[in-house]
Amino acid sequence: MTIRAVIWDVDDTLFDYTSADREGMRSHLAAEGMLHGYGTPERALVRWREITDAQWARFSAGEISFEGQRRDRVRVFLDQELTDAEADAWFQRYIGHYEAAWTLFPDVLPALDALAASHRHAVLSNSSLIVQDRKLRVLGLRDRFEAVLCAAELGVSKPQAEAFLAACDALALAPHQVAYVGDHPEIDGRGAAEAGLLSVWIDRGGVYADRVGAAVPHRISTLAELPAIVGADTRFGAPSTFG
Repeated sequence: MTIRAVIWDVDDTLFDYTSADREGMRSHLAAEGMLHGYGTPERALVRWREITDAQWARFSAGEISFEGQRRDRVRVFLDQELTDAEADAWFQRYIGHYEAAWTLFPDVLPALDALAASHRHAVLSNSSLIVQDRKLRVLGLRDRFEAVLCAAELGVSKPQAEAFLAACDALALAPHQVAYVGDHPEIDGRGAAEAGLLSVWIDRGGVYADRVGAAVPHRISTLAELPAIVGADTRFGAPSTFG
């Protein structure tokens, strides 16, 4: 089996979403004078994440729009009846603090450089194109990817096989010719494996670290391990930067 392309998740795979979300929420609540209501930023973030997961599940099930899940995240978090405009304004103030904390993981650029000459690259994310395209541009990565596909526009989200197959179709490759790299052992790892892709779970020691991920053939702790898995020959073209 020859792997010709790598399709990437974005948040907590390429981009340190957890850290940015934590710092963004801490700064936002401080600016809003709301830190005292949650005791600690960590408690506030746990609550925000719980609400985010619940509202995203509604969006994935087709019960609510992408914009609607954002607004309802704010309404539930604040426990207030807000107009759409009020919820949008609060969320945009949060986004300003969140974006100020954006950063890549340190192993991302070396991995992309090592695979640049040997493999094609694309993105598949459970977000929206307007969000992820801008994020990749700000982080200086957009030109690395032939295609960026997101659930909001596809109308289907990971772990459904149709999402992974749509990304393969965008590259005109069969699933067995494509690897998928993501941080969630079920949504990314199991979903990609069941869709017929070479599944690689990047376990960065976060909230999913205690999950076995039995359906995922490859579990790595750093992207430095990826070239060997996808069969990259870094002796020619872009040199390996892993030392």
